[in-house]
Amino acid sequence: MIKKLQMRLIAVSMLSLLLVLIVIVGSINLFNFRRVAREADGILTFLSDHGGTFPSSGPPFEDWPGPRPMSPELPFESRYFSVELASDGSVVSTDTARIAAIDDETAADYALRAVRRGDEYGFAGDYRYYAQSDEQGGYHIIFLDCWRSLTNARDFLGTSCWVSLAGLLAVLLLVVLLSKRFVRPISESYEKQRRFITDAGHEIKTPITIIDADAQLLEMEIGDNEWLRDIQTQSRRLADLTSDLIYLARIEELQDQLPMIEFPFSDLVSELAQSFQALASAQGKSLAIDVEPMLTLRGDEKSLRQLVSILLDNALKYSDAGSDISVSLHQQERHLCLKVCNATHSI
Repeated sequence: MIKKLQMRLIAVSMLSLLLVLIVIVGSINLFNFRRVAREADGILTFLSDHGGTFPSSGPPFEDWPGPRPMSPELPFESRYFSVELASDGSVVSTDTARIAAIDDETAADYALRAVRRGDEYGFAGDYRYYAQSDEQGGYHIIFLDCWRSLTNARDFLGTSCWVSLAGLLAVLLLVVLLSKRFVRPISESYEKQRRFITDAGHEIKTPITIIDADAQLLEMEIGDNEWLRDIQTQSRRLADLTSDLIYLARIEELQDQLPMIEFPFSDLVSELAQSFQALASAQGKSLAIDVEPMLTLRGDEKSLRQLVSILLDNALKYSDAGSDISVSLHQQERHLCLKVCNATHSI
């Protein structure tokens, strides 16, 4: 249980950190890419307002729409081209004087691709475009080379992901090293509780044995009577409960030593249920068995046999006289579902 708690603590901590990093890194990079698009849109809008080129008067420009002040070098370092399309999609004119990597034919292909998308602003490869329609149904499309800005944004994305991954691994190492210290108080408390249950169980067994022995001696002296039978019944019940408590307290300690094998669980449940049918009939109760055949289970057969026996025994002990008890075992997706049902008014 402590190891499972430790693993769960590590998993929850790392999952929480991973989600936080995804949100932070994703938000920063999304903002970065949107900033690139927003600055490019400002340049494209300015170019469109001035006939597809920067004014010859040079910066600064009073009607500059960009989110940040314009650099004096912007008109000289910007690479852009424009295409004018007629309403039927034919190319009216192209202007590639401000870019060396694009010829007229390639510019026309980019323009047709942008028009087919139907967006006013968008990306075509590493080019940001602004498609403005005219009154005749044609388009004037300006493309701005954003390769440098997009490359910087992509490099930042890769760097931030690698740094986040390195940080995640570093935190994982720290959490693994410190998780034992975190769960130590819980482990100590659990160990004290387990030891108390075991010690108390052994201490309780002695007076229960004495009570049962005294009841048997009284029965030999004064004969059988209702009160002695009640004392013996309740003492045996306490002995069974004490044994179960001790077993539960030790089950995790023995868990690593239990032989885990695959065995026919359907046969085990059917065998145990049939062995209780005679006892149920003697008490005036009916025991219905509904077990799906050929179901196997991997586990400790001895412990599971004891578990099923306890369930059936409790169902008989705590069910009303003349009531119906049912036992069912069925496959539910990847799991086996065992049900033991009884009717009672004493609980």
